[in-house]
Amino acid sequence: MPVEIRQVHPGDEALFERIAADVFDAPVRPGRLSAYLAGPGHIMIVALDDGVIVGQAAGVVHRHPDKPTELYVDEVGVAPARQRQGIARRMLDELFAIGRSLGCEEAWVGTEPDNVPARRFYETRPETAEPAQDFVMYVYEL
Repeated sequence: MPVEIRQVHPGDEALFERIAADVFDAPVRPGRLSAYLAGPGHIMIVALDDGVIVGQAAGVVHRHPDKPTELYVDEVGVAPARQRQGIARRMLDELFAIGRSLGCEEAWVGTEPDNVPARRFYETRPETAEPAQDFVMYVYEL
């Protein structure tokens, strides 16, 4: 059976009962998952293999009063045993298609300079990319 790529919506939380190791950075908490799926502009794509989530891609639509609408790719994760099989590409293609349908004119993603596998993956996209020399992020605890 081929891996199924699909968008998840509120009410699909039961899909997250079976998740392969290392797809997410930390355990998925049901309350956080429900809030994420219900949030306006949140998009989540999963890759399912026989009912097990083996990949996920999440994005957020950003609307601005002075710039084009954009899709921020928040996360892409694939179980190590399923990497390099085209799953991440298929999920990102689906995420981009949904973003386009919602009026996004561009998408962006960031990664650390030393994350070579992620950089190789993002640099193979056919769209024009502008790789940064550095990536700096500030995090504030609220």
